[in-house]
Amino acid sequence: MRDVMFAAAVALLAQAAFAQATPVGLWKTIDDETKQEKSHVRISEAAGVVSGKIEKLLDPTKQDAKCDKCTDARKDQPVLGMTIIEGVKKSAEEAYWDGGSILDPNNGKTYRVRLTLKDGGKTLEVRGFIGPFYRNQTWVRVE
Repeated sequence: MRDVMFAAAVALLAQAAFAQATPVGLWKTIDDETKQEKSHVRISEAAGVVSGKIEKLLDPTKQDAKCDKCTDARKDQPVLGMTIIEGVKKSAEEAYWDGGSILDPNNGKTYRVRLTLKDGGKTLEVRGFIGPFYRNQTWVRVE
C-alpha cells in the first residue's frame, strides 16, 4: 500500500513539473512600458502549435475595447476574446517556443515572437521582434 501511495505521489509531482515546463496555461500580462497588469491570456496547444487568446481585461474601462489600429482581419474586432499569439512551436533547442507571431492590440503591430519560460515556469518572457529590434514583457503564470 505504501509503495502505491509513493508511486502516486511521484506521478503527481512529475505531472505538476511537466505542466510548468510548457507555456500552456493562463498568464497575467504586464506592460513592458508602464509595468501595469493588463490582461489574462490563455495559451493553449493543438497539434504542437501554441496560440494565445485574451481571456480577461483587467482595466474595467477597457472591456469594450476594439482593435482599431489592427490592419488584418482583427481590425475593429473586440480585444476581449481576440487571438494575439499564433503559429508558435517549440524550438529544436527546446529552450523556447518561436516561429509564430504576437499582436499588440494597443498599437496594431504584429511581431515575430519567442516565448521562454523563466523561474521554473512561474514567469514567461515574451519577446516580440520587428527586424533586429525587439520588446520584452514578463508575464506571470496564473494557472
